[in-house]
Amino acid sequence: MRTDLVATRERLLSGQSRPANELEASIAAAQSPACERAFVSTHFEEARRAAADPSAGAKPLAGLAISVKDLFDVAGQVTAAGSRVLADAPAAAQDSPAVARLRAAGAALLGRTNMTEFAFSGVGTNPHHGTPANPADAAVPRIPGGSSSGAAVSVATGAAFIGLGSDTGGSIRIPAALCGIVGFKNTARLTPCEGTVPLSTTLDTVCAMTRSVRDAIVAHELLAARSVTRGCVPLAGYRLAVARTNMLDGLDPAVSLAFERSLKTLRDAGAHIQEIALAEIQELGSIQATGGFSAAESFAWHRNLLARKADGYDPRVRARIERGAGMKAHEYIELIHARRDWIARVEAALRGFDAVLSPTVPIVAPPIAQVAPGAERDEEFFRVNTLLLRNPSVVNMLDGCAISIPCHAPGELPSGLMIWQSAMRDDTVLNIALQAEAALA
Repeated sequence: MRTDLVATRERLLSGQSRPANELEASIAAAQSPACERAFVSTHFEEARRAAADPSAGAKPLAGLAISVKDLFDVAGQVTAAGSRVLADAPAAAQDSPAVARLRAAGAALLGRTNMTEFAFSGVGTNPHHGTPANPADAAVPRIPGGSSSGAAVSVATGAAFIGLGSDTGGSIRIPAALCGIVGFKNTARLTPCEGTVPLSTTLDTVCAMTRSVRDAIVAHELLAARSVTRGCVPLAGYRLAVARTNMLDGLDPAVSLAFERSLKTLRDAGAHIQEIALAEIQELGSIQATGGFSAAESFAWHRNLLARKADGYDPRVRARIERGAGMKAHEYIELIHARRDWIARVEAALRGFDAVLSPTVPIVAPPIAQVAPGAERDEEFFRVNTLLLRNPSVVNMLDGCAISIPCHAPGELPSGLMIWQSAMRDDTVLNIALQAEAALA
């Protein structure tokens, strides 16, 4: 993997490299077999013009390459959300706020990345554009995770320094964990969702994947138009929890090994870690028994489109959206109130802890063939999807913030360590992650 954004920008400022040279390296990576199917469209000449801009070098992104999930409006381009049913939609009149902020910071937009259709799964398969293979395993084509699948592959292969994406139930953290990179889901209200195709207006978060935690801070500061307060508290100054309920169930041996090894490493570095029950997590199944926010809110957006073009949808995505048709108004209102009450009780249970540590996902990436499109594999697909969403979706329901950092050893398939807390604790989570990343390295 290439150096991270911060180190590359330092090389540019010192005259050791030029934006144009770095961009050509990104383009070469984007055209390599490892990046096959990661992009649904590329815009190399536009990116070259951005990198050649004389003012680019003085900006935070310095003409370096980023990728944009096919969920975001980019002026002059069709926002298709990984689907065929929006292929004839009019081109966007202007950039979404997220794209505009990155472009203003000197980003070179390399292309639009592949994704789960309409962002509705954590697996990352796509029957329309094909599924990009996880670059962590050259021998066996494995899922990249989703829904921000192409964004993760673009970062992991060295094509992009920032992979702009979204996280509704883990769509940034799942692919980050499976591909061995960093994914930060900020508190949702901190970044604007305008100019994106929504999945759940309640849960959607605009955020990004990067190669390091310090890059994640740069990306977040740009997307949220705010400065992260850097802390100088050592690991020993934080109280960290490990939630036992559900989040440690059924771990792959490789994930269990990586997680336990990470806890030992952090304890050896001085961290105070305490196991807690956090039994409230068990309530999420009953709270969302009528379908949850994503089903109801996605159906509200898709109902007219489904009436005209239902046959063009990925059948797996269509089935999940159509479930929202059955939710009654009183059930939706009850869900809102139940979530509010649940958040208050979880926040009370976490009082006194600076963050919680969990495996980002309980499994390593399975082979694509195991879950590829096809009715005969639907049962396995939904089993894997449920496992992948289980841990990260807790944070979305909490309206919280979380980061996934790699915690596997060389030669192992990637695993992620998730560091999380409730809303507006973003800076604490990021500061802990900086130190955890250094300790695990």
